[in-house]
Amino acid sequence: MTTYTLRAKRRRSALRTAAFLSPWLVGFGVFFAYPLLSTVYFSFMKYDGFGAPTWNGTANWSYVFGSYTMFWPALRNTLWLVLVMVTCRVAFGLGIGLLITKIKTGTGVFRTLFYLPYLAPPVAATLAFVFLLNPGTGPVNSALESLGIAAPGWFNEPGWSKPALTMLAVWGIGDLMVIFMAALLDVPKEQYEAAELDGANSWQRFRFVTLPNISPIVLFAVVTGVIQTMQYYTQPIVASKVASGIIGGSGQQFEPGYPEKSTLTLPQLVYNLGFQRFDYGSACVVALVLFTLAMACTALLMRRRGGLVGAGER
Repeated sequence: MTTYTLRAKRRRSALRTAAFLSPWLVGFGVFFAYPLLSTVYFSFMKYDGFGAPTWNGTANWSYVFGSYTMFWPALRNTLWLVLVMVTCRVAFGLGIGLLITKIKTGTGVFRTLFYLPYLAPPVAATLAFVFLLNPGTGPVNSALESLGIAAPGWFNEPGWSKPALTMLAVWGIGDLMVIFMAALLDVPKEQYEAAELDGANSWQRFRFVTLPNISPIVLFAVVTGVIQTMQYYTQPIVASKVASGIIGGSGQQFEPGYPEKSTLTLPQLVYNLGFQRFDYGSACVVALVLFTLAMACTALLMRRRGGLVGAGER
């Protein structure tokens, strides 16, 4: 076979591979690469969405990291929610999954009861929680006061607004519960039997048998939870609007973050800067910060993906 024939064969193979990859390449370019490059481009531009963009240098970056007083509270709130909310959701989802898999009768009923809250629309669920946790007339605070317990302000108090949002997220834990149940039921029973013969107690069986087997699912739950929490927008904006008493039409301006910027998140800043203040350059800066944080957290988690298995082996 001549050198020319070999080159032609390799060229045909490369073209065939590119043809199979073309749907992914087109999707990657249109829906990821182009928007990302455009966001980087507009972050250095002064652009209001109407006129032509003009070069602005690093003014947008200086504004966001310097004089824009809403950025740092939003960053702290977002990181707080990522750390606390994701941890609580994974822990409660795994705990409920373990509990239901141990129940002998009525498993379908309990599974349905725990999964139904996940099907509730986010806006409706948030409205219900704001009503239940209303500091003045809510049934939760009324019950606490009848027991002689000081009732918190929940969505009307800066120190309790994020825990209230975490409670709302844990309430809709049905998606993680189903995922963990499937993983738990897939753990080989022979390993549990061998551990029992070795005298392992319940905690040791969980640590050395259950956890190593479901560690990929735990990693999946944590990574997807981090990404979803980085995009957390609907629940905090609805809760802050309703709790503040400002429920107006689309033309009414609303400064997010009530009370005292405690429910402010980075996605809210992107919307506030881009579609309320028409400062697309600064909105792109916040979007890039959000993208960088999500990528960094995901890369860190993927790099340490063997930690759970390693802990179990030790």
